[in-house]
Amino acid sequence: MDSIDLEVLKHCEQWLAEGRRCELVTVVRTWGSSPRPAGAMLAIRDDGRVVGSVSGGCIEDDLIEHVRTQGITRERPELITYGITADEAHRFGLPCGGTIQLAVEPLSAASMIAELLRRLAARELVARRLDLQSGTVTLGPAGPGMSLQVSSAALTTVHGPRWRLLIIGAGQLTRFLAQIAVGMDYHVTVCDPREEYRSGWQVDGVELVHDMPDDTVIAMRPDARSAVLALTHDPKLDDLALMEALKSDAFYVGAIGSRANNARRRERLRLFDLDDAQLARLHGPVGIYIGSKTPAEIAISILAEMTAAKNGVMLPPEIAVANAKNAAPATDSHSGACGTQ
Repeated sequence: MDSIDLEVLKHCEQWLAEGRRCELVTVVRTWGSSPRPAGAMLAIRDDGRVVGSVSGGCIEDDLIEHVRTQGITRERPELITYGITADEAHRFGLPCGGTIQLAVEPLSAASMIAELLRRLAARELVARRLDLQSGTVTLGPAGPGMSLQVSSAALTTVHGPRWRLLIIGAGQLTRFLAQIAVGMDYHVTVCDPREEYRSGWQVDGVELVHDMPDDTVIAMRPDARSAVLALTHDPKLDDLALMEALKSDAFYVGAIGSRANNARRRERLRLFDLDDAQLARLHGPVGIYIGSKTPAEIAISILAEMTAAKNGVMLPPEIAVANAKNAAPATDSHSGACGTQ
């Protein structure tokens, strides 16, 4: 799940433990343009303090003003809508006349926030059902592809583990990738058994491990919320890890290198009894073609392709690195000192 929403839930748990009253506000529907998607959450405390976001700020201001002047008085959940009229859309900063519907839920020990957090810590995918008439909450397993559901009777939200990214190789490109991915709310692990590369390598919020990459992939058990990137250029480190990743449920598996190197890599992986469907999952040369010349630009190229895969967006084949370079070999800017793509 989004780490911002995880922070919201953790603050709710803390405030309840302190005996404070608070409400959980969830975006349940949007029409037109909206700053935050359905499922985004905000927590508001009885003194007006907020964590999270449901809009660009104006709706938050209205919620805060309501709490500060009237307190938290709701006893049952309530659906409220902002932006129905053009004047309201302008007042609340909703672009293009957008409309947003929120569920406002007063929290208590019966809201099962602590139990939800416990299940999330165990990397469970959880469906939280809120009865909109009684306020009763139940938790259960969420199925693959399940999303937020709302009716006049109930709101069901889906909460799951954070997206994970395993990067093999602690080089300069990895530093940029890790920094940006952390900002995108990934839990990032960097694996490199080579002491000379690990020495002095550090990015805040990133776990650095020294095990062999294939062992790390096996231990990670990549699921549909996991991505694996191999960036060492060393077949002894990359190939076995890629083999394990391609046999997993990882939503994205990529490897750096030239077109020729990636062709040789695929032939080596075929010797590990990977079938055509598994090999077809390998993104390599990794990234989309944007004329990248520096490690920072290449990191953006890779994360753009990875984000499209995460969001289920089918990119046109002509923007893949290999296809774009075949079409315009004179602009092969990724063949510089980084030896990336």
